Amino acid sequence: MPTRLPRIAPSEITPEEIYFSRRALLAGALAAGVGTLARAADDGPPASAAPLSFTPNPRYSVTEAANKYDEITTYNNFYEFGTSKEDPSRNARNFRTQPWNVRVDGEAEVRGNFTLEDILKGQSLEERVYRFRCVEAWSLVVPWVGFPLASLLARFKPTSRAKYVEFTTLLDPNRMPGQRVAVLDWPYVEGLRMDEAMHPLTLMVVGLYGRTLPNQDGAPLRLIVPWKYGFKSIKSIVKIRFTDTQPRTAWNIATPNEYGFYANVNPAVDHPRWSQATERRIGAPFLAARRPTLPFNGYATEVASLYQGMDLKRYF
Repeated sequence: MPTRLPRIAPSEITPEEIYFSRRALLAGALAAGVGTLARAADDGPPASAAPLSFTPNPRYSVTEAANKYDEITTYNNFYEFGTSKEDPSRNARNFRTQPWNVRVDGEAEVRGNFTLEDILKGQSLEERVYRFRCVEAWSLVVPWVGFPLASLLARFKPTSRAKYVEFTTLLDPNRMPGQRVAVLDWPYVEGLRMDEAMHPLTLMVVGLYGRTLPNQDGAPLRLIVPWKYGFKSIKSIVKIRFTDTQPRTAWNIATPNEYGFYANVNPAVDHPRWSQATERRIGAPFLAARRPTLPFNGYATEVASLYQGMDLKRYF
């Protein structure tokens, strides 16, 4: 069981601007006195990552250049492996994802335990280049490989009572050292309305840059909901539950005034400790101008109709 140490308050987590200023100073010192220590930024996936068979999907891909592999895999929010952005890439190296099972439960005709092979059976993998926006006001462009979540959920035949779908991350403090500290009420739980889950943009992801998903990015199975802040895109999924009530989700439980259930990217709704009106693209020069945040992360044409008539400042 996780050690019940005092919870780390969100106010104690280093703000993004301070973090990057420290990082820029450190980078300057290394360049001046030590030289380059990391892999070249344009290196691709390591040879140990298995290649995937997939088809590029331009219909749902943005035309912006994707971030480099190193940028996507060394700057991560994955508190199960630590609260610093670099912790997951260090602490998840030996995380084993085989065998892997997913429990399906709740308001569905087909329920039970399924292996990862069961989940992938019959799925046609595709690559989609998506914008990925974090609530801390930074962003990436990522070439994910996966399949529409809708094609998986339909196999379980949700009943008419299924109004939401809830996802749960693996709970295993021995394998996920961040769970030994009560930063959140583990295990991590997220959820979507059924119409959000069944939207064609919502992707169940198994790969990155054409190869199997790195541990620090949510292997072996994670969600991507590109018009929402990144904390909605739950990682290392072991349970899917259909329910008639709105799920109680991890960050909404921890800090409900900061992290709403819907988490739609909305430049008009500030986080209590920083503005969401602009964002910094990871990999851009530190002093480069920030870019305006796009409503629904740039996917308004596709998804705004899902929220017609809703007060998106109240239901943030």
